[in-house]
Amino acid sequence: MTALILAMLLCLGLAVAVVGMVAVPARREGRDVLTDRGEAVVGALKDRTEAAIPRRDRAGAAS
Repeated sequence: MTALILAMLLCLGLAVAVVGMVAVPARREGRDVLTDRGEAVVGALKDRTEAAIPRRDRAGAAS
């Protein structure tokens, strides 16, 4: 079990390193990290999240 957890942490570390090597320099150069479709998905997700916050607050006040 310990070996599995260590292997997962190693994979996670490698993934973070790859993203850091690709995304961070691209962002510094002014290039977009996401495609136009990706930006649309993130925008839609933000809209849904903002719409859900008032509902959550009303549900919390009712209990």
